Amino acid sequence: MSDCRVWLITGASRGLGRAFTEAALAGGERVVAVARSVGPLEELAGKYPDHLVPLPLDVADRQGVFAGVERAAAAFGRLDVVVNNAGGMLYGMVEEATEEQIRAHMDVNFFGAVWVAQAVVPHLRAHGGGRLLQVTSMGSGGGMATVGFYCAGKAALDSVSEALAMEVEGFGIKVTIVQMGGYDTGLFTAGTTNTEPRAQYQPLRTEMEAMWGDAVAPEPETAAPAIMELARLPDPPRRLIVGSQSFDHVLEMDQAQADLYRSWEHLSRIAPG
Repeated sequence: MSDCRVWLITGASRGLGRAFTEAALAGGERVVAVARSVGPLEELAGKYPDHLVPLPLDVADRQGVFAGVERAAAAFGRLDVVVNNAGGMLYGMVEEATEEQIRAHMDVNFFGAVWVAQAVVPHLRAHGGGRLLQVTSMGSGGGMATVGFYCAGKAALDSVSEALAMEVEGFGIKVTIVQMGGYDTGLFTAGTTNTEPRAQYQPLRTEMEAMWGDAVAPEPETAAPAIMELARLPDPPRRLIVGSQSFDHVLEMDQAQADLYRSWEHLSRIAPG
């Protein structure tokens, strides 16, 4: 057991977090699995009684996060790999979202991830390093109608994580921004807050729903091998797109963005800055 690494995984009760938890346990690792409700983890804890510690925690509660990370580090004596995965979806147009909905969404998807990062860095530094995987999205490179706040939260986390990676690299802490593709995680069902629809947006809403389509997304466990391999790399990348189709789509979006910049280059170059 002394050779096992200790993982801290947030949002571990379902979706990608659950898949990563199961994969780490199957590989002989030890896991502190964080979720608002740990009931769904009871069966898994019974299967791995010496390797899994469920930890009830709301990542939006900064004080609770710091106290929870202390308990997590004490559970197995250290932390080696942290997967900052907890999140939710705010679905609707920008104008439709209430202040309460927006703040609650960012409290989890952005601030919650920041609180976890702030709390774990001292533990990783004290043990000479470790891995911090910041789970964002392939959609964090730009906004899209109906999921603008989700994209915004992930984009903000991308930027902060880039800065954090530079700040902690000297301590032996490797930060990777994990830009996930689309998986059947239940994010658009159990993990979604919906705005109150406005009639003016119904044509666009219908168009977006048709664009999303009804294609079946891959199961979350199909993403786990990439995460397990990433966590084993001695020199991991700063960013990683997870998903073959998503990789191709991101490259297409990047090229389209570059073409757009080029088409207005003459206007950009009017200013000397």
